[in-house]
Amino acid sequence: MTTVATPVQKQQTTPQDAPRHTTPEERRRVRFASTIGTTIEFYDFYAYATAAVAVFPFLFFPKAESSTVALLQSFATFGLAFIARPLGSVVFGHFGDRIGRKATLVGALLTMGIATFIIGLLPTYAQVGIWAPALLALMRFCQGLGLGGEWSGAALLSTETAAKGRRAWAAMWPQLGAPFGFLLANGLFLILVTWLGHTRGDVEGAFMTWGWRIPFLMSAVMVAVGLWVRLQVEETPVFQQVLENDQKVSSPLSEVFAKAWRPLVQGTLIMVSCYTLFYIVTTWFLSYGIGNAAEGVGLGIPYVDFLKLQLICIFGFMIGIPVACHLADTHGRRPVLAWTSVAMIAYGVSFRWLLNPETFTMVSLGIFLFIGMVLMGLIFGPMSAILPELFPSNVRYTGSGISYNVASILGAAIAPFIATALNASYGPQAVGIYLVIVTVISLAAILWSPETKHTEMHEV
Repeated sequence: MTTVATPVQKQQTTPQDAPRHTTPEERRRVRFASTIGTTIEFYDFYAYATAAVAVFPFLFFPKAESSTVALLQSFATFGLAFIARPLGSVVFGHFGDRIGRKATLVGALLTMGIATFIIGLLPTYAQVGIWAPALLALMRFCQGLGLGGEWSGAALLSTETAAKGRRAWAAMWPQLGAPFGFLLANGLFLILVTWLGHTRGDVEGAFMTWGWRIPFLMSAVMVAVGLWVRLQVEETPVFQQVLENDQKVSSPLSEVFAKAWRPLVQGTLIMVSCYTLFYIVTTWFLSYGIGNAAEGVGLGIPYVDFLKLQLICIFGFMIGIPVACHLADTHGRRPVLAWTSVAMIAYGVSFRWLLNPETFTMVSLGIFLFIGMVLMGLIFGPMSAILPELFPSNVRYTGSGISYNVASILGAAIAPFIATALNASYGPQAVGIYLVIVTVISLAAILWSPETKHTEMHEV
């Protein structure tokens, strides 16, 4: 079996060993392909996240004794996708490191898109009983498989074709798919609930009868566009070099655990606070904002008003990503991630005051959410550069994908569930402390990891 070098022990290369340089035209195609692909994938994922709060607790589960129980049931299926994501990273990572980035990305996009489309066709609990949540859970699991293979492939497509000294900036484009997908999914839900006159608690109106299905069914059109774009790009020069030098390994998974276990742990812990922050300020915060004030588990804000607030604040996410990626190319990955983590710790402490049910205003909530989104952009932006940079070329798809998606279990899958339970028992300040603890763990991993700004992708 061919051995791989760790980031510390680099292989010696000569000029003729270096991969060919990509042209500006090739890089433009890659930027478009990686951005539109991850936008579609995250659109599918966020459509489910929004429906998990506003639709599924009422239509896909038996009536519970409280709104919190119903929400926790829905969040349980929401978390299934994050359990599936590491499996998806293993399956798609195997083929991505064996046959190439391009073909594997097509398979990941199809898996995610088909599952999302089927969700739009599922019968409800009133129609088929227990089969409704079972089928919903199965499709959610398939969504997780697809996204588990999508992100790392898109990140590699960008970083392995980047111009010298601009790798974090190139890696920005798949990261922008996250806020773009969020904007599309929640914007469409906002249009539908406004057009169909939906209010929270109404389970018989047009939106709950058929309107909620439209965002899921529309995924088919978006996937068709994404596939057409993805088929136009070439394989990355770095992976072509792996093939030419016969550096493929028969089992990327076993090779990662044997030779690159340290970056695997580092990457997972670096990413975990990023996931926790995002799903607290989006999924949990949505449930808290529109939650039942009489039961003491929410603020009682109308669903439409809160969606508008989220859609405005998502621009903070879009701003943070390019700022962080520019700084990561200029000053390095570690300083940007470390200082952002310090700011996240301060943000978690602020929950006690900014989310007080007795003193909140829509303005204060908007400021709170916007700051959270900016921080999310700053911490998320450089991730598609630093995670691939930690791993050797012939196991990079598998290694970066496992790190990214195991972190999704530790950070995202359980975050809405834990935050909902903490808020019900101790109030929103406990949710902030939870964010602080997770961020401290990630900060320690960032300081433990090497600086990869000057790492050449073909040398690892």
